[in-house]
Amino acid sequence: MLAMRSGCCPDPVDSPEGAWHLIRTLQFKTAVDEDGNHLSSGVERDVPWVAIAPVVAAIRVLERIVPEGELLFCSDYHRGTERHRGKALGGDGIREGLTDFITWANQEAARHGLTHEVIPADPAGALTSVRFRRTLAWHIARQPGGLVALALQYGHLRTVLDTDVAGGYGTRSRRGIHDLIGIETALSTAETAADLHERYSHGEGVSGPAARQALHQASTVRRFEGTTVKADFARKYLARDGTVLYDNPHALLLCRYKRDLALCERLTDSAMPALDRCVAGCGNAVRTDLHAQQLRARADSFVRRALHHPQPIADRLLTATGRLRGLADDHDRTRVTCQEPHA
Repeated sequence: MLAMRSGCCPDPVDSPEGAWHLIRTLQFKTAVDEDGNHLSSGVERDVPWVAIAPVVAAIRVLERIVPEGELLFCSDYHRGTERHRGKALGGDGIREGLTDFITWANQEAARHGLTHEVIPADPAGALTSVRFRRTLAWHIARQPGGLVALALQYGHLRTVLDTDVAGGYGTRSRRGIHDLIGIETALSTAETAADLHERYSHGEGVSGPAARQALHQASTVRRFEGTTVKADFARKYLARDGTVLYDNPHALLLCRYKRDLALCERLTDSAMPALDRCVAGCGNAVRTDLHAQQLRARADSFVRRALHHPQPIADRLLTATGRLRGLADDHDRTRVTCQEPHA
């Protein structure tokens, strides 16, 4: 990002495939010449970033600050230190920029009376670029399909799609995206298990073919609060087939992933579920009372949407409504609580 220059995101040319804003910049970690020697000057990324509207707007603002062709984050125009003159911002400049942004955001929140939007003071001190990167990764990784999105955003898709390449690539840096994905996934699954145990202990019902096994794992899972999780431990933690619990808010269920039961991964030997290809009737599925409530809420929203769509689309929405309510009813009939013996 610090290598981006004014003009790196030109306005797109309309085409039958649609218009996309593309960001072209340099990469450095894997920049090598034809003989395999590292190029400190970097090379252009093979695949440009696809920019959404807020990113394009931010680039346009930066292009008004710096001269044409200049680095968007040139230290000369962003209160950088003397030793970074003519270069991109260093760690100190980035840290000051993040601090200034937090101050501005809190002022805006106070001005509009949005007290719940205030960014609290960080007990660990000023926010650094490394910690900011981890914060972004935390939020991305905890969405359905978030691991692939995380790899796409950070420019290392092959670390997700190819295990052999990922292993070699991830070892080039202790802070490589491969390690980051594993750590965030391990933390996320541990939080999912802890949440299930807490809900069940407070009387919430649980159902599904993997409910009993999931409850056992949730009651014995390791907690990570206040613990530094290393990449090697995260990989071993996630490799425990049949004992890792994944949240899938898109499908409104939990996945107690066991490879030989997974309908999403019949053609691969993946150690993790494909949450974007969740299949109804999978033996790894688990649902809670909250999921049943969300299923009915989604069904109600489909009914409202059906009123404003042509009949073919409305019919599909109503069919989906019946399926969602059926899943919620199945949960109500088969749910168990901590006060009841397991079937």
